[in-house]
Amino acid sequence: MEEVPGSLGTSASLALRLGQTIFSSASLLFMCLDVQFYSYTSFCYLVTIMGLVIPWSMTLVLVDAYSVCVKSLPREQKILLIVVIGDLVLSFLTLAAACSTASVTDLLIHAARYCPAKLCSRYQLSAAMAFLSWSLSLASSLFNLWLLPSL
Repeated sequence: MEEVPGSLGTSASLALRLGQTIFSSASLLFMCLDVQFYSYTSFCYLVTIMGLVIPWSMTLVLVDAYSVCVKSLPREQKILLIVVIGDLVLSFLTLAAACSTASVTDLLIHAARYCPAKLCSRYQLSAAMAFLSWSLSLASSLFNLWLLPSL
């Protein structure tokens, strides 16, 4: 059986998961620097989703780090299926949260002119970090999905 780069238990997967964790944490940090994020539903949604993505990614970082150190790849179909489904679900939720945050921030900047520049730039950075987290999460889930039929 061939090793797919980026699939569970490889060093590329470890890099993807670390990036996902870092970007998700940065998104959460930028959103929570201001106390007013709870005023908008899309911002609360982003905080909730990032609160789910961070522990999921950290758990898989630990699995990948253990697999890289021990040099054994976890190749059970049921476990990989759970990882693929979890990644896909969280990936689409992250995309929805990032899009809603970006659109509300754009609305606050252009239509309402309500958002101060410093505050809206934090919201924009948070949405950008969420988009980066989404791209890494989607890549990881697609690599694992590619490996799944060969098991």
